[in-house]
Amino acid sequence: MLRKSAAMTALAASLLALSACTATGSDTVAETTPRPPAPPALEPNCGADQLGAYIGQPASDEVIAAITGWRGGKPMRVLRPGQAVTMDFRPDRLNVQVGEDGKIKGFTCT
Repeated sequence: MLRKSAAMTALAASLLALSACTATGSDTVAETTPRPPAPPALEPNCGADQLGAYIGQPASDEVIAAITGWRGGKPMRVLRPGQAVTMDFRPDRLNVQVGEDGKIKGFTCT
């Protein structure tokens, strides 16, 4: 009998707690308040699509410095053949891909 009484008391307490979660007239203000916009989607946006003119150019110090200056201090790395790279995802980081011939082959954002 004691077990049944304890279970009923716990059930009553749970129902009482849940009843406090129901909407009342004073909650209508919260329902009409506009919600903030959803955060933007995490899309690669490092400017790789704007650097097509550099493809085929030698990856010289001057060319890399020009790209670095255009980036304005944002993350960038030059990837040469056989070079070890980390696999961490950074959509704002520009990767300059250099081929065996020392020329820029392309750009990616990761």
